[in-house]
Amino acid sequence: MSDIIQLLPDSVANQIAAGEVIQRPASVVKELVENALDSGATEITVHIKEAGRTSIMISDNGCGMSPTDARMAFERHATSKINSANDLFCIRTMGFRGEALASVAAIAEVELRTKRMEDEVGTFILISGSEVLTQEPTACANGSSITVKNLFFNVPARRKFLKGNSTELKYIINEIQRVALPNPGIRFSVYHNNSLLYELEAGNLRKRIAGIFGKNINHSLVPVEENTSMMGISGYIGQPKFARKTMGEQFFFVNKRFMRHPYFNKAVMQAYEKLLPGDAFPSYFLYLEINPADIDINVHPTKTEIKFENEVALWQIIHAAVRESLGKHNVVPSIDFDQSGSIEIPVPVRDTNEVNFPEININPGYNPFDLEKKTPAGSWSPSTTEKKNQDRWEDLYAGVPQHDPERENMRLSFGNKEMNGGQAAESFNGKKAMQLKQKFILSPVKSGLMVIDQKRAHERILFEKFMEVLKSDSVASQQQLFPQTIELDPGDATLLLEILDDLMALGFDIREFGRNTFIINGTPGVLDVSSPELIVEKLLEEYKNSPVDARAKAREQVAISLAKASALNYGTTLKQEEIDHLIDNLFACATPNYSPEGRKVLTIIPLEDIEKTFNK
Repeated sequence: MSDIIQLLPDSVANQIAAGEVIQRPASVVKELVENALDSGATEITVHIKEAGRTSIMISDNGCGMSPTDARMAFERHATSKINSANDLFCIRTMGFRGEALASVAAIAEVELRTKRMEDEVGTFILISGSEVLTQEPTACANGSSITVKNLFFNVPARRKFLKGNSTELKYIINEIQRVALPNPGIRFSVYHNNSLLYELEAGNLRKRIAGIFGKNINHSLVPVEENTSMMGISGYIGQPKFARKTMGEQFFFVNKRFMRHPYFNKAVMQAYEKLLPGDAFPSYFLYLEINPADIDINVHPTKTEIKFENEVALWQIIHAAVRESLGKHNVVPSIDFDQSGSIEIPVPVRDTNEVNFPEININPGYNPFDLEKKTPAGSWSPSTTEKKNQDRWEDLYAGVPQHDPERENMRLSFGNKEMNGGQAAESFNGKKAMQLKQKFILSPVKSGLMVIDQKRAHERILFEKFMEVLKSDSVASQQQLFPQTIELDPGDATLLLEILDDLMALGFDIREFGRNTFIINGTPGVLDVSSPELIVEKLLEEYKNSPVDARAKAREQVAISLAKASALNYGTTLKQEEIDHLIDNLFACATPNYSPEGRKVLTIIPLEDIEKTFNK
């Protein structure tokens, strides 16, 4: 039998490495922009076409490379950042693993133009699928310019699983934000299909945050500053009144590197405890400075997961710093002990007069079990009053029809014999259904107990209404008395423009008003909208996070996203009429059992199962 273990060819090994590092076009942008930062660049320009499917070009004014370095940069494990294993414990650069360019070159066509300031001419390199096709001198500006074309051209399976352009562009913008926020002193220019998305001038951190997320966020920022022997923390947090219903503007940076850390996120959220409702999320931009020897950033190929030596202590520092910042800026209600006026507190004074205690009259002969026994005049007997109320309760309903539901409920509560217990059990004291924990609706049926998820039920009802509107083209738009202006970040603005026609067909009247700003003039008549801008924000969030390919079923996906964004939330108290109306509309739907995304709306607990729990 021949040997079966063999070494992989370099081209295959590079594609495997690329699968770890390069997951989508945004991964290419991240790696190349980080290399530009490490080169000492002060200006970085990003050009994207078709959300990175067609081409990605990153230009910088950094140090550039020599012809030899330019060729070596595309080899695996080639890096200028580390020389020994000990260097891994004091990393302050962004890219250091030496696989970024090699991974990109393995799955795309790459053109590199680079020149050092002291060189007369630069170097041009063309690589396709890890194969160097051309290397020659060229005239170019100082710094480096890398163009990546036809990403995943030789890995069709990976290309097939890319999402729509709007989704992929959002991922790219997220990576740009994560690099631009911790580097406010560097100028960034970002273009998509030759349209300007970002023009971020060099400045301070507050200016950079406002440049990315809009000028409105500037009014909500509260500074955070704390230095300890273990860690320094700085940045900004958002005021509770500006919290949003969707997550997004929440960033942690460690030594200028973006990270995800659910444990530290919980520290921030607990600092806002009792200041925010459960479905609101505050903004925060927190920058942690810590000794590189106390962290491990090489946990994940994308380097977004970081391990800390003492997470519990750092959690306490973050929580205390955020809480202190909220208190300093009068966000948390506090007691001011430095009041100008004094608080008058009565001081007890000794007196020779006797203290008279109040007298309490009791009836020693009162027997609570003797209902017929008369009590002395002037004393109160609860049994007598209760009996009188029971005898005369019908006087309250004089003139009310005999079959009034409220009268029937009262008769049942006072033990009237005309209504038997079986009928009462079937109707929840005269009610067809009742709400449980502001989340579920319970309704008795012949076979047992039906439980309905109120949010999913409302989603199904709204979705079918929206689909009917889209099919009939009979749009009823409710115009706003005062049109509302909404400012979005470039990614959301691009997405809104992409689905604007479908929103107009559903009854929205939204007009573009300047750069990344829109005016909401009207909303669908089938919706009871009190906050149109919030509905639009939630709609975009649901649309971006949808697992369905928006390109294939764009209009249906818009209807699904709008139904989810507009449906009543858990925790909403419903009146009895609203409960009955919801049930009636649900069972008028074509598919009442499942939500638009295929999740179960209702279930029936059989009476036999309920009886079994009591027979154990």
